[in-house]
Amino acid sequence: MNILVINSGSSSIKFQLIEMPSEALICSGLVERIGHTDAVLKYKTNTVAFQETSSIKTHKQGLHKIVELLLHVEKGVIKSTSDIEVVGHRVVHGGNSFSNTTEITAQVKQKIQEYATLAPLHNPGNLEGILVAEEFFPMAKQVAVFDTAFHQTIPEKANKYAIPNKFYKEKGIQLYGFHGTSHQYVSEKAIAYLGLKSSKIISIHLGNGCSMTAIRDGKSIDHSLGFTPSNGLIMGTRSGDLDHGVIYHLVNKLGYNMDEVKNLLTNESGMLGLTGHNDLRDIEAEAEKGNRNCILALTMNAYRIQKYIGAYVATLNGLDAIIFTAGIGENSSVIRKLVCTDMNFFGIDLDETKNESKSKELREINSAISKVKILVIPTNEELEIAKQAFRLVN
Repeated sequence: MNILVINSGSSSIKFQLIEMPSEALICSGLVERIGHTDAVLKYKTNTVAFQETSSIKTHKQGLHKIVELLLHVEKGVIKSTSDIEVVGHRVVHGGNSFSNTTEITAQVKQKIQEYATLAPLHNPGNLEGILVAEEFFPMAKQVAVFDTAFHQTIPEKANKYAIPNKFYKEKGIQLYGFHGTSHQYVSEKAIAYLGLKSSKIISIHLGNGCSMTAIRDGKSIDHSLGFTPSNGLIMGTRSGDLDHGVIYHLVNKLGYNMDEVKNLLTNESGMLGLTGHNDLRDIEAEAEKGNRNCILALTMNAYRIQKYIGAYVATLNGLDAIIFTAGIGENSSVIRKLVCTDMNFFGIDLDETKNESKSKELREINSAISKVKILVIPTNEELEIAKQAFRLVN
């Protein structure tokens, strides 16, 4: 069975075509920097490697380019759209409506649209992917895998806010958690690698969007993102944790309206607001040149992660391993070093030589004396989505 997986982020689209149940990868690719004139499209099969830079303003444009490549006479891997039997979609926010992988219906699409106000950088792109896939692959089953599903195990003491009870019971205002597919995939890999029957793990997903999860025995018990994917760590364009009094001040004293505040905190803050860049590779390059704003932003980014490690060690009452994953977590030795510096009280000690090594495989970067394993595990949300979609349709 051929399953096409579409994983839309806030400014990127990853895709893989996977044959199931063998898990054989037929092709893969990435559209990144969506919304910019220098967006990059990457595409790879067993025989073809292709890359181009062009203006891709929207997720819809990016998805059209992906489908064109799949069907291309020379570069393509399918002869007809009927060769795709299932399309698996990452959907960021499923609220309380979805705790499991779900076949997409009109009602499901309506719910995804309703939750778009809670995940404005993601759900609209996720829904766009579904609509384009329905257009191009009308014979395929469309399946949604929700980021929020893995975090359904978070206990009430951790997912409830200290506001009147009616908002929790009647309005569904609570911590939902995100990047669940990634945290689930890498934590399962870590548990298998460590060979532990009982485990205490902190998973650190660092990309344009960032989050951390405290995982006990394979179950999510706390998470840094909440009602929306906005709080917690410092992200590419999102502020992360912020005193909500700042919002009142912006509106009541500085004259901002709520739409302007939403845009400020969602699209103009985070690393972009601190440095003028939202691509960490650009920020690290500028920091090397001595750019003070970039140096400070990297330090602030790592400091916020360290604070959450401390909180989650307390939550777990111990720690066996921390995991770095996703684009930044897997590739930025700078961020990993900053995070693991001066953390010896927690038993975290980095081997700087191992940290500089590059690999697409699971690897340890802790020193021999480190009590905690420091793991770099490339995430594969697409494979996890394919596996869950395959289980559903079968």
